[in-house]
Amino acid sequence: MKIILAPDKFKGSLTGIQFCNAVEEGIKDIIPSAEIVKLPLADGGDGTTAILEYHLKGKRISVTVHDPLFRPIRATYLFMESVKTAFIEMAEASGLTLLKPEEQNCFYTTSLGTGELILDAINKGAKTIVLGIGGSATNDCGIGMATALGYKFEDENGKTLSPIGKHLSQVKNINRTHVISSLKEVDFKVACDVINPLFGLNGAAYVYGSQKGASKEEIALLDKGLQHMSKLFLEIFNLNVQEIKGAGAAGGMGAGTKVFLNAELQSGISLVKDLINFEEKIKEADWIITGEGQLDSQTFSGKTIQGIIKSAKKESIPVAVLCGRSSLLKGETENFGISYTDTVMHHAKNFDDAIKNSYVYLKRMAITFAKRIKD
Repeated sequence: MKIILAPDKFKGSLTGIQFCNAVEEGIKDIIPSAEIVKLPLADGGDGTTAILEYHLKGKRISVTVHDPLFRPIRATYLFMESVKTAFIEMAEASGLTLLKPEEQNCFYTTSLGTGELILDAINKGAKTIVLGIGGSATNDCGIGMATALGYKFEDENGKTLSPIGKHLSQVKNINRTHVISSLKEVDFKVACDVINPLFGLNGAAYVYGSQKGASKEEIALLDKGLQHMSKLFLEIFNLNVQEIKGAGAAGGMGAGTKVFLNAELQSGISLVKDLINFEEKIKEADWIITGEGQLDSQTFSGKTIQGIIKSAKKESIPVAVLCGRSSLLKGETENFGISYTDTVMHHAKNFDDAIKNSYVYLKRMAITFAKRIKD
């Protein structure tokens, strides 16, 4: 019997790898001959670096770059020499958590540091760069990132502007004379699960600006700046970014990566599955066991479990979900393509007990599941 273990992390209690170990122990107690394949996953956000490191044996590279307020900071990214691929998390260099609450204001922040990580990866020989763009502190449409790669953003007098959100509406020319030549030799993929357009009421500034510290007046100005950049992109690059789903992700970084890097925006879980060759590895499996901390209606909008169910359906493999807790009814989980569900909260005394002893409960849940499928 071949069983695939493909969980996301249990935030605050277990990593995906620990989940795999607990469930493997439980299954092996009942079905010692079971072939267990551990394929922990992530959706391109927090924790993705660790998952790719586990599967692809990459090396973490540490670089001095600029933080969102242009201060020097050490940031890391993952480089997988064997496949000449780098995985870069925008939050490492341009993340909101790098700033104190009183420093957070996307009117004045830059994505320059993310561009510096990209530049370092290119200089190390990366031919594919995967960029995770969650958790950003910025609303600069990616002009900071582009500046690190040689783009210059000039005002009406030909003066180079500092690459921050405030200056978007002043950009009159995008000077490409000094863009690094090796940029066009690199294949860029962006893990992006939001579908916001670049500007407007559902755009980058109005939806996320206040979370990143901008005032109402600044948000209106940022939105105008994004509209202005959209027109420039159409004039200079013949690209209508407003029509691109996810253009407004990470303060317009979705649009910026498309324009400056010719990147492909993809769902995070699809990207991770492709990188680890997931669909090939699950062939001929009898079951896939997945899980995450919370099973709810959000689970099925671009999250890990939805991505797994999609792959499982193609191969007609039943899916079991072992999760922390669930707010879904049995009929709802069946409609989503889940054949078996169990929760840690069903076994634990209370929430604290569930967090503290989730490994023990998961093993117990795996034993119960294994007994059920044994025959």
